[in-house]
Amino acid sequence: MAKKDKHVSETPATAMLRAAGVAFTEHPYDYVEHGGAAESSRQLGVPLHEVVKTLVMQDERAQPLVVLMHGDREVSTKNLARAIGCKSVEPCKPDVAQRHSGYLVGGTSPFGTRKAMPVVVQASVLELPRILINGGRRGYLVGIAPRVLVDLLGAKAVECAL
Repeated sequence: MAKKDKHVSETPATAMLRAAGVAFTEHPYDYVEHGGAAESSRQLGVPLHEVVKTLVMQDERAQPLVVLMHGDREVSTKNLARAIGCKSVEPCKPDVAQRHSGYLVGGTSPFGTRKAMPVVVQASVLELPRILINGGRRGYLVGIAPRVLVDLLGAKAVECAL
């Protein structure tokens, strides 16, 4: 369990994980504006490749989707669109992403989103033994087995890394 002064209260994400019986570890860190996955990786002392970013994007019809990517890689929107059979994909503006997910940007988790959205994951993420992913609050990651992304969220594995 996290140190007493760093305890993180339940979030919609942790509530969903607990309800599904998913084992997870908690990893609070000091949130830094625009620090992203690199900052959490540095503070927690874990490889950036194992920190998974949760990105809310939309297709050409403004239909939202969640994209999960290694912290040290970027999403090729062209490859992503091709992989999911769309003409184009682009990141949502922060206020739109927040409306879809129910989370503040920087604290977006793929678990417990306000709106059910399709989830895609860079295929190589699923090959890792363990990942750290946002737990539904800025400055808070949870450690899980990557398989949970498929089992609980129905995430579709795609090749979309640059």
